[in-house]
This record gives sequence, structure tokens and C-alpha cells, in this order.
Amino acid sequence: MRKIIRTLFPAVAIVAGLLLLGRVAQAETFNFQTLNNAGDPFFNQLLGINNAGTIAGYFGDGNILPNKGYTLVPPSNYTNENFPNSAQTQVVGINNTGTPATTVGFYVDGMGNNFGFVDLGGSFTSVSNPATGTFNGVTTNQLLGANDSGIAAGFYVDGNGDAQGYLYNISGATFTAVTPPGSFGAVSTTATGVNNAGVVAGFFTDGAGNTHGFVDNGGTFTQLDDPSLNATNTMILGLNNEGQFVGSYVDGNGETQGFVYNIGMNSWQTVSDPSSSPNLSFGVTGTTVNGINDLGDLVGFYSDGLPADGVNGFLATPTPEPASFIPILLGGVLAMGFRKLVTRRTL
Repeated sequence: MRKIIRTLFPAVAIVAGLLLLGRVAQAETFNFQTLNNAGDPFFNQLLGINNAGTIAGYFGDGNILPNKGYTLVPPSNYTNENFPNSAQTQVVGINNTGTPATTVGFYVDGMGNNFGFVDLGGSFTSVSNPATGTFNGVTTNQLLGANDSGIAAGFYVDGNGDAQGYLYNISGATFTAVTPPGSFGAVSTTATGVNNAGVVAGFFTDGAGNTHGFVDNGGTFTQLDDPSLNATNTMILGLNNEGQFVGSYVDGNGETQGFVYNIGMNSWQTVSDPSSSPNLSFGVTGTTVNGINDLGDLVGFYSDGLPADGVNGFLATPTPEPASFIPILLGGVLAMGFRKLVTRRTL
């Protein structure tokens, strides 16, 4: 099946003989830095980053060593952050407000139940959507991102074992469902982030078991799939306030690749750590980009394929080259009501 994504641009009129300078988009380059907490140098995941450069993450694979959350001011200023009396904790999202900034994530109790949490300057609040069901004897709630207005994004698992996305108002302690339209055929939905304009990002799984990214702009949903050849299982895992989205897809060789998507330019760029490997380490292959701030700094994790090492957190900072400009001579009068910019992707 062929999926067509359309983005509408407002009407323009171009006068005869007008000489314009057209911007040619160029792929960004990045400087990669591996950052691992000494608490477990073999398994780290960096999941969120704010504009001050503070990173949210955790160490521990959950089996050999339990998950333990932290925040990080690079290169090595780690601060432990764990929900009180929890068996495991992952710090996933961080915003730009407060000192320290507000963080969100989830923790696991001694029975294996997952609960979302909000940490406001060291004051923790447990979060559980009242619609949460019990599946295989446990309950699951997770918060994955938060904006500067105190809105968090996450999901719960219902009694059928399917994820259901939602937004959580931190001050009001209220929940709002994030549900793609029926035409998407979504069986499960995960909301992974929300920016200051209220745009929600995430991914859903259809009835055939395929995973697709989505953007929800005021209730208008757009399905997004990485256009790389033979790409499958696109997940949008984070976004910023500059129209950039990050996540992962699986390439034709079965390796996970990270990406950055610019919605204003409708451009996709594969971004993977140069040290990543297609070989499994702790169930992870390749690279996943999980967070981005407004400066374009990326965080995530990668497999190095080494049995004695494993999964490593990374920080990637952009080193953009100046975009080039070319003159474009337009003849005649061109009037456009709404232009459709079409991206085609074979599923």
C-alpha cells in the first residue's frame, strides 16, 4: 500500500521575471559523544534534553542491574533521580522550567507495576490514568515528555494489553486522550512528547502489526513514515519547538536507525552514531534518537555490538554548514491557492 502525506502551504502569488534566492536544504552533520554513567558502564540510555543542555536518562538493563534514573550535565555531572522506594526508575523527559527543571518518567514497584511520575524540584508525584487496566497481572503507566506549560505526554496499557496515549495536566491532575482517527486503524497508541504549542508526537501500531509515527496538531493527525528504502516501524520519540521530530526506524537489514524530521521543509535525515553496530546488545541494535532540544542537540543510545560492553548513551551536537542559495528566475504570473507537497512512502 502507498501512503501519501500532504502538507498544505498558504496561497502565494509570484510576479513575472522576479529573481528569487532559493534555499537549498543541506543535511546537518553532528559531533557525537558517548556518555555513560559509571553506575553501569555497560547499559545507558539518554532520553531527553532541555535547552540548558541537561539530559534525562538511566542506567541498568533491568535484569542484571535494575534501572536507575539520573540527570546529567555533560560531560560527567550525574545526579541520581529515583522515585522513592521504587524497584526501578527511568527519567525520560525534561523541560525548561524551574531550577532544577521538571522531569517526568516512570517507576516500577516490587510487583512489576509501572507508574508515571512528575518530579518538581525533588517533589515526586505518582501518575496513573484512571482508565488503566490490568494485563498479565500488572498495570502500566508511563510519562515520556513534558512541555514548559506543565503538560506531559504518555500512555497507559488497557485490559487488552494495548497502549493508549494521553496528555496529563500536571497542575490540574487531569487526563486527555490522544486517539488517532479511525481511518488510521490504530490498535495501540503511544504519545511520546508535546511541545509548547501543544503539538503532540508519538507512534501507533496498526492491525497488521506495523508501527507508524504521528503528529497531532490540535486534533489533526498526520501519519509519518520514514521514506528510506525498505524502512519499517517508524517511531517518533521526541520533538522540539522548532518543527523538528526525532525517532527511529528499522532498515531493510533489520538494523535500527535514528532520524531527524523537519516538518517545515518536509525533510528526513538518517542520523546514527558512527560507533553503532547491527549486532544485538541487550536486545538493542543500531541507533535510536530519543530527544531533541530547540538548539538541535540530540540524545539517544546505540548498540556497540560488543558482548562485554553493550548499550551506550550519546549526545550529538549539530555542526551545520551554511545552506547554499541559487538564483531562480520565474517567468509569468504564478498564482497558487494551496500547494500540496507530497511525500510518498511504500509500506
